Amino acid sequence: MATTARFLVLWGTPEDPEKFDRHYREVHIPLVQKLPGLRRYTLSRNAVAVRGGDPYYRVAELDFDDVEALRAAFGSDPGRETAADVSALSAGAPVHSMIYELEDVMVVGEPG
Repeated sequence: MATTARFLVLWGTPEDPEKFDRHYREVHIPLVQKLPGLRRYTLSRNAVAVRGGDPYYRVAELDFDDVEALRAAFGSDPGRETAADVSALSAGAPVHSMIYELEDVMVVGEPG
């Protein structure tokens, strides 16, 4: 089974959601799309807290072949530019991130 690495970014509610969304779509997404080795990039919205706490405003997931590819991507010029943009983007929005490995234990449509 395939093992991949994911970079997860959890965005709290920004002070100015319209400004945040505009910057995210017009500036940040194009930067992220330049990351070498990026395999998949998803952006979630309308999160619902299932067990207490506040839901996140946005959740971004960036998938790479492995942790080494992920680290290389963020060590590249586009990676440093993307990371630097987080400060401009996150003004007033709490942000949390983490890196972890994924292991497929079941893929729908494949025999288990």
